[in-house]
Amino acid sequence: MRRRPIPGSSGLVRTMSLLGDPVLHGACEPVTDFGPALSRLIEDLYATMYAADGVGLAANQIGVPLRVFVYDCPDDEDVRHVGHLVNPRLVEADGIEIRGPEGCLSLPGIEAGTTRCDRAVVEGVTTDNTPVRVEGTGFFARCLQHECDHLEGTVYTDRLTGLRRRRALRAARRAPWSA
Repeated sequence: MRRRPIPGSSGLVRTMSLLGDPVLHGACEPVTDFGPALSRLIEDLYATMYAADGVGLAANQIGVPLRVFVYDCPDDEDVRHVGHLVNPRLVEADGIEIRGPEGCLSLPGIEAGTTRCDRAVVEGVTTDNTPVRVEGTGFFARCLQHECDHLEGTVYTDRLTGLRRRRALRAARRAPWSA
């Protein structure tokens, strides 16, 4: 039996873009070149995500403003979902709205209760431009919505209001990684 390589095993760990970096606050461009550079980017995304102990990572989080993200995330039934999406679109976000703890690799160590739908459907393509549809529930739905937000230039703190937002942004300003 031939085993597939572990995602990210040939990738390079890249520097993370942090809150305040302009690349995180603008919409990403669609991928048009499905060549080796895209495969390398995806490998680097996995390697960087795993090195940071994350469950998802968008390309702009490593300074590349392209519509690509990777994930390795469990749902609420502990089913592991591993994959990538190129040119993804959030086509459904429904079900019960749940406020739950949310963090981000671009805001290390900062977490805040963020409201997300408990079901999400994302459509996109793979590295070879094959259409794919991914459906997630629970924590995995949160991950899919979070990564799609990144590609639109939205960081989860943009979804916060009032005291939650002020506390998260204050913590970010005081963080050792803050500029």
